[in-house]
Amino acid sequence: MKKRRIKQPLTTEQKIKRRNFLSFGIFGAFGAAAYGGWQWLYHSPEEKPGVTAGTRVPLRRALNKTELFFRRLAFNENHLVKTYPVERAAKTVRHNSDIGSEGDINIDQWRLKIIRKDKGVIQITLKEILALPKTELVFDFKCVEGWDQIQHWGGVRFTELIKHLGLQDEAKLAYVGMMTPDGQYYVGLDMPSALHPQTILAYEMNGKPLPAQHGKPLRLIIPVKYGIKNLKRMGTITFSDQRPPDYWAEQGYDYYSGL
Repeated sequence: MKKRRIKQPLTTEQKIKRRNFLSFGIFGAFGAAAYGGWQWLYHSPEEKPGVTAGTRVPLRRALNKTELFFRRLAFNENHLVKTYPVERAAKTVRHNSDIGSEGDINIDQWRLKIIRKDKGVIQITLKEILALPKTELVFDFKCVEGWDQIQHWGGVRFTELIKHLGLQDEAKLAYVGMMTPDGQYYVGLDMPSALHPQTILAYEMNGKPLPAQHGKPLRLIIPVKYGIKNLKRMGTITFSDQRPPDYWAEQGYDYYSGL
């Protein structure tokens, strides 16, 4: 009769070696899959330039699906971003870019132009905007580059401007577009985000009038979006049911850019 061999238990060293082997194998498999996926994406066709451009078709599809998720499930107009005491605001506010807001501007000649749904045009001065109820906001401004900073802004709620100018019909449309006076920088915003109660048209930074490099005389502060959507030096506002042009979406960035 053949003697049955008793299997010896693995030693601690053998267990460690086996675990390491399995871990390495799994890591290698994931690495190969990731590399294959990257190669597939890299060789995919680029999207046709339009409102968005500059990226591969599958990536843009993924970004658009992500936008739908955030708009339908994650975004809540009643959810407010965290605010902070004024003392915590940065004394020196970080400055990234001057696209569309280079140099100074004559406030007496500046007008905010609002194009209505019927193509009628409203022009409003800074003095008129200053007469509206003021809102102050101290929040954590976030940039797509990875940095953030607690900043203090003051201005008028976008919803207050809508009410003051009788733009309730325009506010029922899907999007709002904003552009600098020279047309060099422009953003497209989904209307629910634009109408968020913390979205303001800011004319003050740290309790003082905006300096030129931060959007003098009026800029957008929209805390539910990354900094690329916070347009400096506002010139024109439009309303539409179609996505308006967006500077960074044309460079391959996410159109929604929500937080």
